[in-house]
Amino acid sequence: MQIGVYGAGYLGTVTSACLADFGTPVTCCHPDSSLMVEMAQGKVPFHEKNLSEVIKRSVRSGRLAYSTDVDSFARKCGVIFLAEDTPQHLPELVIRIAKVAPKPPILSIVTPVSVGTGAALEKRLQEAGLKAIVVSQPIFFTAGCAVEDFNWPDRIILGTSSNDAVLSIKQIFHPVVMRGVPVIVTNHATAELAREAATAFVATKISFINELAGLCERVNGDAVHLSLALGLDKKIGPRCLQAGASMGGLFAQSDMDALATLAQENHVPLRILTAAREVNQCLADGMAEKISSYLQSLQNKDVGILGLAFKPNTNSVAGSASIKLAQSLVSRGARVRAYDPVAMSDAKLELNGTIHYCESPYAVAEGVEALVVATGWPEFRALDFSKIKALLRRPLIVDTKNILDSVRLRAMGFEYVGVGRV
Repeated sequence: MQIGVYGAGYLGTVTSACLADFGTPVTCCHPDSSLMVEMAQGKVPFHEKNLSEVIKRSVRSGRLAYSTDVDSFARKCGVIFLAEDTPQHLPELVIRIAKVAPKPPILSIVTPVSVGTGAALEKRLQEAGLKAIVVSQPIFFTAGCAVEDFNWPDRIILGTSSNDAVLSIKQIFHPVVMRGVPVIVTNHATAELAREAATAFVATKISFINELAGLCERVNGDAVHLSLALGLDKKIGPRCLQAGASMGGLFAQSDMDALATLAQENHVPLRILTAAREVNQCLADGMAEKISSYLQSLQNKDVGILGLAFKPNTNSVAGSASIKLAQSLVSRGARVRAYDPVAMSDAKLELNGTIHYCESPYAVAEGVEALVVATGWPEFRALDFSKIKALLRRPLIVDTKNILDSVRLRAMGFEYVGVGRV
């Protein structure tokens, strides 16, 4: 079975590479010829852990090919995953493929879409006198661990009434299905809603533990131990229950916006979602206020930030709490210098020259009055903190991700400030 993936952004690149790594021939299609050539060489325009290696391996084996000829692509691929990062061109693309395909193709919609899209596409095909099987298939992975998430998903969701489509997609995902990963077959609306609802629930979980972290600081509690205690409850689970985190990423904000809009249009108040979003949005300002309280004021103070990506192992700064914190510090009069292993180019586009960028964590630490760990890159745990202390103007470390050894740092003479820790 020849499989096609349309899209050369984040979703299309990850989906085509990982499907090919399952051992099935895959063609990734996009009209941008220069981008296709770079992809074939393993030159991914964003940072994603292990992805370049997967692409190179699949291209060398002949399982992964790249094409710019949409019509030829549509003629030879019986199952096509539509995986652009945004849905603007989705209706026109579906019609174009259905017109060219020799028999009705199976079109799996991986692109994040609003509820009602699958049904609307089927109606548009019917009105045009064309045939295709539309499947709503939200794929759940996050930047920094997308390859792992694709290979070890929690579930596969298929919104379709076609048994043939279900059988075909289960065959494509056989390496996953054979491990016992559940396959949920439902209608379009439920599958589409699953993505937005999952994002909203994770945001609620993150916001809840961050609010409790604030309470911990008032009552001499420890948010790290509290997270562990809660996470070991099988009704709750440990993932996304770490104080200091925030809800970010390429699609998180759009998912929550879409769900809020859908609820508003249908006159359903989602009060929990509203509260979770408010907490999430206030995290950066709250952290800036905490730093200001330790320094008495941020006006004309030098502050260093370690990490600008929204999470480790990615260069994405979409929804990054680190970026928001930098902006909040600058707005309060601070002079900010920062370092990130891979995200500085993207950060420069967001911050517009308002901060100074450094080539190493040690350069960030030189002469600052507070050093802030803003992204949980593992390499920040392994820094030479004796050297860091000698470089700092004041030995104040603010660990917004609770990744450092607070006992050791305090024994070294640092002022250590965590989230929800005393």
